[in-house]
Amino acid sequence: MTVDEQFAYLTKGCADVIRRDELRAKLTKSVATGQPLVVKVGFDPTAPDLHLGHTVLLRKMKHFQDCGHTVIFLIGDFTGLIGDPTGRSKTRPPLTRAEIEANAETYKLQVFKLLHATKTVVDFNSRWLGALTSEQWVQLCMRYSVAQMLERRDFRQRFEAREPISLHEFMYPLAQGYDSVATKADVELGGTDQLFNLNVGRDIMPSFGLEAQIVMTTPLLIGLDGVDKMSKSLGNYVGIAEPANVMFGKLLSVSDELMWSYYELLTDLTGEQIAAVRARVEQGELHPKQAKVDLAKRIIADFHTAAEAEEAAREFERVHVRHEAPDDVPEVRAEDGDTLSRILVKCQLASSGSDATRKIKQGAVKIDGARVTDFSWKPPSTGSYLIQVGPRSFVKLVVP
Repeated sequence: MTVDEQFAYLTKGCADVIRRDELRAKLTKSVATGQPLVVKVGFDPTAPDLHLGHTVLLRKMKHFQDCGHTVIFLIGDFTGLIGDPTGRSKTRPPLTRAEIEANAETYKLQVFKLLHATKTVVDFNSRWLGALTSEQWVQLCMRYSVAQMLERRDFRQRFEAREPISLHEFMYPLAQGYDSVATKADVELGGTDQLFNLNVGRDIMPSFGLEAQIVMTTPLLIGLDGVDKMSKSLGNYVGIAEPANVMFGKLLSVSDELMWSYYELLTDLTGEQIAAVRARVEQGELHPKQAKVDLAKRIIADFHTAAEAEEAAREFERVHVRHEAPDDVPEVRAEDGDTLSRILVKCQLASSGSDATRKIKQGAVKIDGARVTDFSWKPPSTGSYLIQVGPRSFVKLVVP
């Protein structure tokens, strides 16, 4: 890519770029010299169950890899012992060494669904932070003031509320900043909530005789509800380890307007390509649903395969448009005396008898395509019955 093409591709969807003119200058020098930029991204090994919201940052890392730059996936095994105070109203309990090592392995298993494994440098910041002497730690602390630390919103709020701030919490942004010194980073990426920490690295690098890094942040992804950020606890998420058909059904529920944010943050399409798709929709040449189907298949193919994405689309059409049963439906054997409520619990279509009653009352239960509201329903004869709860849950009940 040319400098202009790289700049547009790499800044697509970013919330902050500090500073754009410096990034362009670094890209220009990289193209002229053939020397790739060093892009550092730190992850505390807290072992999240990754969903699409987490992948916004991973995808931006991949964009740099696509342009030929060196990406360092930095596992914060040392900073994890401190505990990131970002967004915390009280001191965060640090992770144990055993937790850090186990969680680091979990991270590596998940992130290479997007990142190029052979092009990614995996490192641990204990390699240099653990080697610093007491004198070097004191010298590092001399490079940043308490007043600068209190510019950070969560620290300032806790200070003004007279809530405790442990001294070791000030060490976290300093340690993260020193990671940039140790790796000689040209660019550091992070979420918008990490902006303060990223800028600490930018601030202290010149005092070590290094050029200040570029700071780039990615926005928080809005969840399926179109209101709050994607979160497993809110139930508005799409997990990257979920089956392809589950991911497809969830992505088709995204609103037509939110779809464009997903195109920007969750695909590798350029801004010009996304604008072209949007223009076709606005001009009536492409139906919004088809644009959403295309989006879902693109996203799913990154975490499964293109063939599985296509099959998920076909199954969605078969089940939700033609109202046919999916191909792969689990079977459960019925027992004498089973009522509908008990059957739903046995088939794991309801978590409890009261949950089953609620779903039946709401009209969410169908048997062989017909809605059933009789709580005492029992299989009238031997054979098989297709039970459906909601739009995506099916079980074949077999009566011997």
